[in-house]
Amino acid sequence: MSDLAIRTRDLKKTFDDKEYVLRGIDLEIPKNSITFVIGYSGTGKSVLIKHFLGLLKPTSGTLEILGQNVNEISETDLVEFRKKFGVLFQGAALFDDMTALENVLFPLNEHRRDLSLNKRKEIAAARLKLVGLDEKDFQKLPAQLSGGMQKRVGLARALALDPEILLYDEPTTGLDPIITEMVDNLISSTHKRRGDLTSIIVSHDISAAFRLADYIAMLDKGKVLLFGKPEEFFESDIDLVKRFISKGIYKK
Repeated sequence: MSDLAIRTRDLKKTFDDKEYVLRGIDLEIPKNSITFVIGYSGTGKSVLIKHFLGLLKPTSGTLEILGQNVNEISETDLVEFRKKFGVLFQGAALFDDMTALENVLFPLNEHRRDLSLNKRKEIAAARLKLVGLDEKDFQKLPAQLSGGMQKRVGLARALALDPEILLYDEPTTGLDPIITEMVDNLISSTHKRRGDLTSIIVSHDISAAFRLADYIAMLDKGKVLLFGKPEEFFESDIDLVKRFISKGIYKK
């Protein structure tokens, strides 16, 4: 299983011992791939991602991340475990009172105190350059940055600790078409630059999924309805898959 970043078997989650949000997720996400997790609202996407990050524990079933059984990781070791992940949140989620450079420095200051401050600053600046932010913008506060620039800073921060898995939570929701295209290109270019990176994108944007994804997982009612390469979705006879594709690809 060394070629898998994430593996779940019959993963279930209930918050009230009655209704199940996840009803038996079987999923295998290969390492070094771009995988989109799609589905209508309320299908369990956010709850599944919280399991990947160790924020929620399964009610039953197994979840393995990079070969580790998450159920067996102690609360103390979870902090170290989460360093394997970088997360780009839907709204970038930058600290308003910190500059772009300080936002990227934040995880380094928290987790890499073994490095000198100058080295941490050097790494933060390198991450900002990696995502295409101009050096003249490093000392600007989020309010002084455009929406696209804020996304770049958020991605640089997600990359600060050299994660093995990068999670994008609805990265283009609410953005205009120009910024959406920029973010899509940023996802693709970042993944290509880091050949050892596994990228997982939770999204409603089916068009982006077909442009960027190596694999797509479609959830429905707390289960994986279909997992495969983009062409398998076009060839699928599953009615819900066909309707989802039709609305995403051909919407005006």
